[in-house]
This record gives sequence, structure tokens and C-alpha cells, in this order.
Amino acid sequence: MSIDQSVLLEQSLALADMVADSSVAIAYRKSKYHLEQDEEAQKLIARFAKMKEQYEEVQRFGKYHPDFHTVSTQVRTLKRELDFHENIAQFKKAEKELENLLMECSKIIAYSVSEQIKVPTGNPFFDESSCSGGCGSGGSCGCA
Repeated sequence: MSIDQSVLLEQSLALADMVADSSVAIAYRKSKYHLEQDEEAQKLIARFAKMKEQYEEVQRFGKYHPDFHTVSTQVRTLKRELDFHENIAQFKKAEKELENLLMECSKIIAYSVSEQIKVPTGNPFFDESSCSGGCGSGGSCGCA
């Protein structure tokens, strides 16, 4: 049975609506809103962005830059603050859960056509359980 391309696109839009209405997507939008409204979090993010620019400048010269150790320590400290801030942590968690849902949907669709279709996993080294992007191991994982 062949399905017309326009019907397939309509069904894709329906799937997109279902994902957008899912509890995972709703939690993502809610956490994003809370993050955007949190003045302290926004100040931390802005400070981190500024510090990251300094860090990148220092990295050009590496340990020979006079501020290398100071800036490196400050970036790590600020990053830890970001990671432990409640609204930032909640947003990152919700973002990761939504990303996982989207990847699973992509895998289901792709693999329903063929197991050999490459699906980005979000991991630059690709999941070991599948060769969704090629493995460079010479076929030892079962791919050719």
C-alpha cells in the first residue's frame, strides 16, 4: 500500500502536535519560562557568557597567558554555580528529556524504513548499541 506524500506530511504535522502537547514538552516550556523569569539565573548566564569570552581569549595562549589560571578557575566556579542553580538545572533536565523523546521518535521513524538509516543520537561518538552514524571499527559492531 502506497501513501500519498501529502497524507504523510499531514500525519507528520499531527505527530509534531502530539509531541508539542506531551508532558515532556509542556515541562520543557514551563521550565524555560521559569528560567527566563528568574533574574538571578539570567545574571548568572550573562556573567558566564562574558567569562566564557575571556576564557576563550586566554585559551588562545594557553598556560602562557598571565591570567590563565585565574580565568580558568573563575570559569569552573561559575559553571558549577550554573549547574547547581535550581531553575537552570530544571531547564537542562527538561531539555534533555525532550531531546531524548525527539531522538526516540526519529529512530522509530527511520528504523521502520531500514535499520541502516543513520539517525543522529546527540552523542558525537554515537551510541554503542547501534551504528546509527557509522562506527569506524571496520564492521566489528555488525555494520558493514
